[in-house]
Amino acid sequence: MSESIHPKPDEVEFLNLSFNRFLDLFGEIMPDTFWEKPPYHRFSKTKDIFAVYSEILKYPPMQWVIDANKRPNHSDVGRDLFNLVRHILVHFPFFEKWDDVWITQSLVNLYSTRPKFIDKFLSENEGRDKLKYRFWEEKQKRMTYISVAFPKDYTSGGKIFLKDILPEKDGVKFSAIFMWGILRVQVEEIKGEEHTALGV
Repeated sequence: MSESIHPKPDEVEFLNLSFNRFLDLFGEIMPDTFWEKPPYHRFSKTKDIFAVYSEILKYPPMQWVIDANKRPNHSDVGRDLFNLVRHILVHFPFFEKWDDVWITQSLVNLYSTRPKFIDKFLSENEGRDKLKYRFWEEKQKRMTYISVAFPKDYTSGGKIFLKDILPEKDGVKFSAIFMWGILRVQVEEIKGEEHTALGV
């Protein structure tokens, strides 16, 4: 672990901007009414929350938080899986809704002179057993069960749909709660916080 003191002065501004934006998106995505909005609107906000989270992970103490958690597959999901989704959404901006997003290994590596993160992650995890989670929403008094699936035919040229890795509604809500569970460790005081719980 680095001996540097955090946050540094310039990091305070970064954290204020990024955390405020994350919490705005979190507050918008979690209510059931959000999922009644048009697919493109939902897709736009979903892309933003994955992008903001990925930027926050650049803050060194966030990596320490992830690495210090000993829950099974915590870093695989909290860092690698969410980075995978972010990379797919950024590098394949050809779709207008979650359920339409797809990739193939040949497209991932097109014009690339070195292996990309997407290719490395999907190749290494090809055919891996599903990861099963549950999350609790206090307002709705509702427990939701979800699985994260890993494609079995990525290296054989199959078309990989994002929805088959992570379903849109429950997958995005699960991701947002998991992300916040990591980020909130760095927050000293949050007022009016909606309480959520995540389990394995």
